[in-house]
Amino acid sequence: MRSDHVWESHAQAFGEYLRARRKLAELSLRDLAARTQVSNAYLSQIERGLHQPSVRVLRSIAEALGLPPDRLLAEAGLRTGADPEPSPADRDGSAPPDVVAAIRADGRLTDEQKTALTAVYRSYVGD
Repeated sequence: MRSDHVWESHAQAFGEYLRARRKLAELSLRDLAARTQVSNAYLSQIERGLHQPSVRVLRSIAEALGLPPDRLLAEAGLRTGADPEPSPADRDGSAPPDVVAAIRADGRLTDEQKTALTAVYRSYVGD
């Protein structure tokens, strides 16, 4: 089923984003598990795109990583109707705005795919 594939792609992209944010924070899975009171096995499954975390778990992860909860909820696709908060790189112009704009403008992509691609892109540019 196509929608299942899209959701799996989004879960994988979110997992990659989460892994990148954890590594930027210089935290091991065990460190993040201790800070969130979520098992490192479950966090690993989230990072590998095998599970979609609950809002409670996402808020706990956001707090542990020093991120606004709304930002992580949006990256996970659980906050709709608004784009994630712009990253510091997006706000100060150091990230090429045309990349995110191109993703958002591409009519061939679903909203879920746009969110996933934006999350992966931002994870690679160090946001």
